[in-house]
Amino acid sequence: MDAWQHGVDLFNKGEFWECHEALEPLWMKVEGLEKEFYAGVILLAAALHKARQMESARGGRRNYAKAIVHLALVPDTFHGVNVRELEARVHEALRHPYKQPIIPLLNLNHE
Repeated sequence: MDAWQHGVDLFNKGEFWECHEALEPLWMKVEGLEKEFYAGVILLAAALHKARQMESARGGRRNYAKAIVHLALVPDTFHGVNVRELEARVHEALRHPYKQPIIPLLNLNHE
């Protein structure tokens, strides 16, 4: 399993800190839009971790705001993800802790 898929699986299981840790080495190896994308996803995971495990709503909102700055530079769909839907799902989960966001992957029918 590649690092990205591992990070997605962790995020989708609600293991947000572990997702952050799994994606960070990937983020460190790339540049340009990919770097912005991974930074945004890592910060979304950190936002959910802070809001839930650390019970810091403010910390969660701050990391969410930082994530949006990075993701604003990325197209609406990137790396097989509906980026705007991901932002919306995390925003909703920060407002309603009982909601479990998952990364909305596009069906790309990889050959």
